[in-house]
Amino acid sequence: MSVPKFSSIPNSFHAELKKRVYDYFDQVGKSTTGNYNLFIKAVILMVSFTLVYIHLVFFTPNLFWEIVESVILGGLVAAIGFNVMHDGAHGSFSRYKWVNSFAAFSLNILGGNSFMWNMKHNVIHHAYTNVDGVDDDIDIQPWMRMSSTQKKYRLHKYQHLYFWVLYSLLYIFWIFILDYQKYFRSKVGNMELKKMALRDHLVFWGFKLFHLFVFIGLPIYMVGFTHWLISFSIFTLVAGFVLSIVFQLAHTVEHTSFPMPNEVSGKMEDEWAIHQLKTTANFATKNKLVSWLVGGLNFQIEHHLFPKISHVHYPAISKIIRQACQEYGITYIEYPRVRYAVASHVAFLRQMGRK
Repeated sequence: MSVPKFSSIPNSFHAELKKRVYDYFDQVGKSTTGNYNLFIKAVILMVSFTLVYIHLVFFTPNLFWEIVESVILGGLVAAIGFNVMHDGAHGSFSRYKWVNSFAAFSLNILGGNSFMWNMKHNVIHHAYTNVDGVDDDIDIQPWMRMSSTQKKYRLHKYQHLYFWVLYSLLYIFWIFILDYQKYFRSKVGNMELKKMALRDHLVFWGFKLFHLFVFIGLPIYMVGFTHWLISFSIFTLVAGFVLSIVFQLAHTVEHTSFPMPNEVSGKMEDEWAIHQLKTTANFATKNKLVSWLVGGLNFQIEHHLFPKISHVHYPAISKIIRQACQEYGITYIEYPRVRYAVASHVAFLRQMGRK
């Protein structure tokens, strides 16, 4: 399908939101990027990851601690992705461009590719959230049906039962299959990949080889194949599930929409900001521990409306956005607890499997 278009509306809701939010930053005299709390958290996460990795590979703990540390390593991979890489990729981690680039580059070290991520996430997902045929995040076919416009297969009747298996495999598929598919097809879903410069090709292959050495070759040499397989399986499955479930709770729950463009004009019904509010949900925003661990991505509405603002400011600007939605009669979707959002996601999968 062709790329959908959003209406350009004078005095739009989005314009009013931007005015109110940026007025807030002017009033309080704060930068929209990260602060020392974020930098400290980034150091804690990256140092912790390095120490756990070193202990697993070079000091070979007994089986019990090997399993425990592998679970922790998986959680740290997800946390670095949420808190460091994600803000860096959006240019909101720091006011300095080189710091943002360094933060975003952490994805390459962890096995992904920042070029592919930028195209898939920043360019496509953030612009065309939940639009079937464009947003690659809801394209898990034929294994799962994430929109009523997608073809239904018999196995989808049980997707609310087996989803956790597929979600756990995300990280492994991402680094060993999906990035390569995008690279060789020069496409993200149905969207053409922008042309890669020589540096982009070198980074892609160089860090894929680096990842193979650091996470497969060296550990097998140091601890043996069996211990490597146990640790690698556990940490990648944990990372995959955590990464998957956090992003799915933000967009594929009972109350979010999956709008499609007009077949003739190719235009979306709503302006872009209202489209984001209809396709996005928050969860557990009053839980400070959850917010700390997932890099504010439980404030997904704020993130989608203002991706270039660091997640450390989401609690403050959420009040402004919520008030504006109330005034304009726009639904602000939020689940007060993680378990409510998970239950809604499971119910959504059940609905998609039975329709």
